[in-house]
Amino acid sequence: MQIETIVVSPFEVNCYLIWESPSRSAAIIDPGDEEDRIIERLEKNALHPAAILLTHGHGDHIAAVGPLKEKFHIPIYIGRHDAPLLLSPSANVSAIFGFEITCPPADHLLDDGAVIKIDNMTFNVISTPGHTAGGVCYLGGKHLFCGDTLFNGSIGRTDLPGGNFDKLIDSIDRNILTLPDEIICYPGHGPISSIGEERRNNPFLSGRRFV
Repeated sequence: MQIETIVVSPFEVNCYLIWESPSRSAAIIDPGDEEDRIIERLEKNALHPAAILLTHGHGDHIAAVGPLKEKFHIPIYIGRHDAPLLLSPSANVSAIFGFEITCPPADHLLDDGAVIKIDNMTFNVISTPGHTAGGVCYLGGKHLFCGDTLFNGSIGRTDLPGGNFDKLIDSIDRNILTLPDEIICYPGHGPISSIGEERRNNPFLSGRRFV
């Protein structure tokens, strides 16, 4: 699995392009803005976009979804309970920050345990409510694309509408810290980490589940 990170928007969102040879069919995770830069990287890598996977529906993670869907005619995936956020600037909190961001409705609504296949790539969907009601992570092999659920040394904020600190900690404890230490974590913002590093060093998680 090959992964390229493109940091987009004033909110410095990590947009990920994921593909495997030889098909070069690609998943786009959280295209938060700057569709021209995303398209340029797709073309430079000779990739064929196949799907847009959203970890959650906040405005800073969806601003380029519409243009990319229009250009490539590819499906949008999101956690079932975050689907309404795509259509409402107030629900996706972009209005709070002075923007009016929406995108087309999702083509596929995801529940915990769903499996997405893109040619020879497989992504397992892990439900992680707490940052938003319908947040999900995508596990592809040893790579966990965790959105704003888990950061390097921190966790997602829970003070926005739909956030819940206890639910987020429970989601991480039950569904993320049960993964092997060697799983690499690709967050929605900031540098990558690993399950082992976060289990040992994250101040929000220290002393929690050990497997």
